[in-house]
Amino acid sequence: MRGEDKRQRAMLVVINPEQRIPQDHPLRRIKTLADAALKELSPVFDAMYSAVGRPSIPPERLLKGSLLMALHTVRSERLFCEQLDYNFLFRWFLDLEADETSFDHSTFSRNRARLLEHAVADEFFRAVVGQARGLDLLSDEHFTVDGTLVEAWASLKSFKRKTAGPSDPPDDPGNPTVNFHGERRNNATHQ
Repeated sequence: MRGEDKRQRAMLVVINPEQRIPQDHPLRRIKTLADAALKELSPVFDAMYSAVGRPSIPPERLLKGSLLMALHTVRSERLFCEQLDYNFLFRWFLDLEADETSFDHSTFSRNRARLLEHAVADEFFRAVVGQARGLDLLSDEHFTVDGTLVEAWASLKSFKRKTAGPSDPPDDPGNPTVNFHGERRNNATHQ
């Protein structure tokens, strides 16, 4: 910038999200299925959320965000909320405006946990998969799982010996220290 100070300048850009996402993108059909499932769950959300108090992340966005995390193997809420700042596809899927701020990762985690307590997330995923199955969008031919994501969601500390013996009380009930080094674990001995 010759002769100008290097102050940050704002730029006005008009973006039509519907034109930016390809018409044949797979998330278009999934978004339609997710929105239909969320419409059915609307009465459940009304009963769960209070009209007073601090504003929360809408449950529709929490559930659709969880769906995106699963489909795109995003390994944490923190990473997902960071990606919302720059991933236009994710913003479109969640119906976020281009200039709307991303979610705080800790708020996202707490609110998502509330949905899991009410088992509404199970209903949502069951409805989306049921619709996809009804439209013959699912296939039994191939299924791929990111093993690192599974390990992150179910750590080795969660495996318990099938034959329970005396154990010391956990030092931290939420995340106890477990010394499993040198111990062989398999489906016959642990679950």
